[in-house]
Amino acid sequence: FLHFQTITTASSVWQELISVSLCRGRGDGDKGRLCCFPKDPLEDVENWSESVDKVLSCKAGQIAFREFLKTEYSEENILFWLACEEYKKIKTIPEMISAANRIYSEFVQTEAPKQINIDCTTRENITKNISQPTLTSFDTAQKLVYSLMARDCFPRFLKSDIYQGLLRRNDSR
Repeated sequence: FLHFQTITTASSVWQELISVSLCRGRGDGDKGRLCCFPKDPLEDVENWSESVDKVLSCKAGQIAFREFLKTEYSEENILFWLACEEYKKIKTIPEMISAANRIYSEFVQTEAPKQINIDCTTRENITKNISQPTLTSFDTAQKLVYSLMARDCFPRFLKSDIYQGLLRRNDSR
């Protein structure tokens, strides 16, 4: 059963990666071309083993790593990290306030639906300053979560059936 589940999980990750990369609605009849990516999204699978940065720097890596984190019940880590990356790109104060409150209520506050594992001092500092957020409001927490993913989750990801399955699938193409 476990072997079947592993194959199914790796297969579903593969299918999601492929569906992300296929063109949709271009109107030029070129439906199968990989236009959303400058190259095949799985071309760099082997390079992902170099660092967590390699995984996080591409959409396909993020999807695969997220699928792995789901199996470890720690998907909130990558979701928080990605939310922080988007947050740093915000240009207006009202948008920043809205996004900061969403990130805070979803990931940071005690009993949040996707509460991240950070120390109480970091959580208290964010709570104290959430009424006047800045683009760096979540930097300390993001670094802690990144460190947790890099140190703990990433080595297990490289050994996981999900990553190993993508490697094998990529090698057989």
